[in-house]
Amino acid sequence: MNDHAAVKAALRAMRIETPSWAYGNSGTRFKVFAQAGVPRNAYEKVADAAMVHRLTGVAPSVALHIPWDRVDDFADLTRFAADQGIALGAINPNVFQENDYKLGSVCNPDARVRRKAIDHLLECVDIMDVTGSSVLSLWFADGTNYAGQDSIAVRQDRLADALREVYDRLGADQRMLVEYKFFEPHFYTMDVPDWGTSFAHCMALGDKAQVLVDTGHHAPGTNIEFLVTVLLRFGKLGGFHFNSRNYADDDLMVGAADPFQLFRIAHELVRADVIRPDSGVEYMLDQCHNLEAKVPALVRSVLNVQEAVAKALLVDADALATAQQAGDVLAAHGVLMDAFATDVRPLLAELREEMGIDPDPIAAYHASGYQRKIESERADGQQAGWGA
Repeated sequence: MNDHAAVKAALRAMRIETPSWAYGNSGTRFKVFAQAGVPRNAYEKVADAAMVHRLTGVAPSVALHIPWDRVDDFADLTRFAADQGIALGAINPNVFQENDYKLGSVCNPDARVRRKAIDHLLECVDIMDVTGSSVLSLWFADGTNYAGQDSIAVRQDRLADALREVYDRLGADQRMLVEYKFFEPHFYTMDVPDWGTSFAHCMALGDKAQVLVDTGHHAPGTNIEFLVTVLLRFGKLGGFHFNSRNYADDDLMVGAADPFQLFRIAHELVRADVIRPDSGVEYMLDQCHNLEAKVPALVRSVLNVQEAVAKALLVDADALATAQQAGDVLAAHGVLMDAFATDVRPLLAELREEMGIDPDPIAAYHASGYQRKIESERADGQQAGWGA
């Protein structure tokens, strides 16, 4: 796509959801680091997410994590979000932070624990009904540490049964996205270790079940753009949890560790014409910011996704197809590299000016006084965060 007007139109339309948990305190296995101004409740997380949207113009929803973001009245939280100019997005159940889940949640050998976990998933669908969310985002920490600890086959049966019960509860306009992780917290088997396992369960369930790709949840060397293309081919790519990994899991913000990988993924998404909001593919961030300030870190993450997509939109598709058909390996690769080497920041700055927002969102944040405001207003109370 070489028409800059068309490129800007596509970028203007793209939507990137931010995660509520990224606004709270986080850290490593060893320490959670507190920061001034961190939200104390779901309402303040929504307010911060709304600030990210005002600065970027393309982040109009915030995902919730339950029970971290549980409130007495989800209808009131929904109204508050609307007043702030955003919507409540994907609902993410938590079935991994209670003692009952030591041996798993929906795959646990104890039927009582499985029932507790499934009931929580169903509760989250109830919350979706109130908030208007259309996405249930599922990740299971279930697995085993030792050979013989539990039956691999039976655990897959338990997983299938649980997913079926929740799937059957979904409304007509709701769907579930099933995430995977190849290791951790368990080190012998994970019950949903890879995209193939998620894909198999989603295929068995039906059209309302799709795979959620977390860019940090793969073994080293995994070609993520390949699996994205396969999932698109079968209509089973539901969305992304964008982040970066250096060694394991979601270490860093999206685009920080390997921007070329992010570009390669974006190229496949552009090729398939699925960056449109009505494409059925959800673009979400899933990252924790241990050292950096929360709001500008999320703004930077949105900008990183935009830059990768902008470069992908600039790929000369005709020249690429010609080189591929001719078997000209270097010419084909060169088409992609030319797009990747393009400095798209001036184009994005121009787009933001056309959208009526500051061309430099990070500078705009620092000039806004918002950080000083939240540090002053949130000086008291219990900050949100995960208790690692």
